[in-house]
Amino acid sequence: MGCVLLADAALAQNAKLQTVSAEWEQRFDGAPQAARMPKTSVPILSQQTAMSSEAGLQQYIQIEAAGGWPTMPDGPVLKLGTRSPDVRILRERLLVSGDLPVNAGDPTVFDSYVDAAVKRFQARHGLIVNGAVGPDSRAAMNVPASMRRHQLETSLARLATLTKKIEERFVMVNIPAAQIEAVSGGMVDLRHTAVVGKIDRQSPQLAVKIQEVNFNPYWTVPTSIIRKDLIPKMQQEPDYLAKNKIRIFTQKGEELQPEQVNWNSNEAMGYRFTQDPGDLNSMGSIRLNMPNKDGVYMHDTPSKGLFGENNRFHSSGCVRVQNVRELVDWLLRPTPGWDRQQVDAAIRSGKRIDAKLSAPVPVHWVYITAWADAEGIVQFRDDIYNMDGVGQLASADMSQMPYDQSYGAQPAGQAH
Repeated sequence: MGCVLLADAALAQNAKLQTVSAEWEQRFDGAPQAARMPKTSVPILSQQTAMSSEAGLQQYIQIEAAGGWPTMPDGPVLKLGTRSPDVRILRERLLVSGDLPVNAGDPTVFDSYVDAAVKRFQARHGLIVNGAVGPDSRAAMNVPASMRRHQLETSLARLATLTKKIEERFVMVNIPAAQIEAVSGGMVDLRHTAVVGKIDRQSPQLAVKIQEVNFNPYWTVPTSIIRKDLIPKMQQEPDYLAKNKIRIFTQKGEELQPEQVNWNSNEAMGYRFTQDPGDLNSMGSIRLNMPNKDGVYMHDTPSKGLFGENNRFHSSGCVRVQNVRELVDWLLRPTPGWDRQQVDAAIRSGKRIDAKLSAPVPVHWVYITAWADAEGIVQFRDDIYNMDGVGQLASADMSQMPYDQSYGAQPAGQAH
């Protein structure tokens, strides 16, 4: 399975234009205290989350039985200060789902209470928290209560299987949430925003182990990306490889120049394409090696702006990690000789360096679209890969899930 889109390399040329403000955080400055979202340290993969989710399911069963919520009509963005008949519908929608407390404000005015309720709703649905009701928020609000109930039931079935045996220390990637948790002792130590596989190049569900950290890695372009991305790109931009420091090699290791290849044929499929380490490298400065049959892995990226999007489904199957150095520091903490200073020094060196974990860390890539946290707040994410089923309860037969539990040591595909 391919892991990195070649578009990343082009985007990397604009990476210096990205700012911290592009990587949104969930902040509620000035919102009424009642609408603030608590930060829980309870992992998604835990018995406590499963129990909270069962209680959340009962809540949504009642909402569905009572007729659900009203549909938000199309229209302009609603935000603080807006006066519109649509605000009355918005208030009712937020009241039904428990995001807006009952108050005596003007029902047609988007006041501070509505602003806080919208932010709470956005946080619960993994949206950018800005208090503005635009197309993404309207779409999330208009998912029927029956489908939200289906999501909770389906996710509960998955949690029942996934939480049967949980390690003391592990990493979890929740694919539809595009979120990562680093867990130890039953508590979340770190959370990271992620970018995962797009719909036609999905990130697989798996359970394997992270065995080493590769600093300043080379990237060998997978054959699927050569065919789908690289050849068409070279037909349009003959200097694309040179600009992105991608070199061509024969099977004997002889280097070729781009003009020696017929880009209007499949000749390129017989060659190896390698991107040098550096600022343009599609894996950034770090790759987490986790041998698996799909050849996928977790890595840095030069395209930091993608972490600030609502829909973070852009990769060719691998998982890009925001603030990946923090995760690397956590992974290598038990490994002698690899404190944060050594990690930073390895990256600065620009050299290809491997750090083998003294104890490989289990990593689970899972597909959970609905759950409730320890505070009883129910979270939902889009069923991006349509694994929950549309209009019907997805099968609870976990044997039908593409879940790789081979902790083998086969080569990690064409990742380097």
